[in-house]
Amino acid sequence: ATDHRPRKQRRHHGCPPVPLRSTYGHPWCQRQLCTNKQHGPLGGGRSIVFTVMGPDHLTATMPVDRRTVQIHGRLNGGASVALAETVASAAANLTLDPSLQAAVGLEINANHLRPVKSGLVHATARPEALGRSTQVWSIRILDDQDRLVCVARMTLAIISVERA
Repeated sequence: ATDHRPRKQRRHHGCPPVPLRSTYGHPWCQRQLCTNKQHGPLGGGRSIVFTVMGPDHLTATMPVDRRTVQIHGRLNGGASVALAETVASAAANLTLDPSLQAAVGLEINANHLRPVKSGLVHATARPEALGRSTQVWSIRILDDQDRLVCVARMTLAIISVERA
């Protein structure tokens, strides 16, 4: 018998890391994260690929190419936000039992700090607060030289799957 009670969540700072769950056997996780495939409509259009699932973080990459640059040839801020939202949403949902709960976006903000003209950008989401009804995630986007390109924060609502 599987225990389907919502798992107790902890604030990230000062507590042990909250492990991301990849063992539920959830089809989305197996297809999209665990096999390193592209994610959803935005991921497919922008080639967002999940690359690392750590004990308390999730990382994805996105190429800087004709699909993700603005008219001046620099990474479009909207593409950075789409990458940040994709990785934070996926990570938030991996902290939940998918048969009971889902995480959906409430708000996202981003500061674009450095232009990127080519290569890959790497987004890593880490939890700041994991509550019963909301989660807050910080996302750092780096270029191939590990320089900070964008800092984002996303707030997600935790809802029952019946409402999702």
